[in-house]
Amino acid sequence: MIKIEKLFLVQAIGSIPPLVGFLGGWWITNQQSATAWVTIAALSGMVLGLIIDILFLKKWVARAFDMDMKIWMGIFFFYSICVFGFFMGVPIFNVILAIPAGLFIGRKLAHKSVSVDEEKRFILRTKLYTTCVMAFICVSSAFLALLDPSTAANLEGMLRLNFDVTQVMIIALIVVGGGSLLIMHWWMVKKIIQFARGVKVTSK
Repeated sequence: MIKIEKLFLVQAIGSIPPLVGFLGGWWITNQQSATAWVTIAALSGMVLGLIIDILFLKKWVARAFDMDMKIWMGIFFFYSICVFGFFMGVPIFNVILAIPAGLFIGRKLAHKSVSVDEEKRFILRTKLYTTCVMAFICVSSAFLALLDPSTAANLEGMLRLNFDVTQVMIIALIVVGGGSLLIMHWWMVKKIIQFARGVKVTSK
């Protein structure tokens, strides 16, 4: 495993415990406690996550390419939800996750000796799963947009439109925009896997 792979895996895996700790502490106390206690709980959770990293991260990184793919599927879904929430339900930014997903799968294949047919099936399953998660994000975003009565006004203000946005226009935007995002995501995962798969491992 080369240095840049280790740095990538440290970021991908190591960010999860502090994020889970921070969000867990915040969610648990947010509705029941004063702001000061929410802050303390969130920071305490983050510190606990960092301690977990100190104890286990090195071992996790060393075994990263041999981990059960269900674990990595969960990691991808976790980051998808985080990005979706951070950008307030706007799904376009979730396409970015095609990059780390493609890089990981490409490097995993570079380290493994598999047949051409097996590799094709593995890449296809990756594209299917990640694009299905992207579809879930798009549907969730569409659901929120259609339920929010201010969606039309927000679009008019954001895009500085001089006409009224109708529900039909919003639905059309959801269908066209969501479909475009899914196609883009599928294509990006494929191309990034091909790129990462072709990079030679020069040192262990």
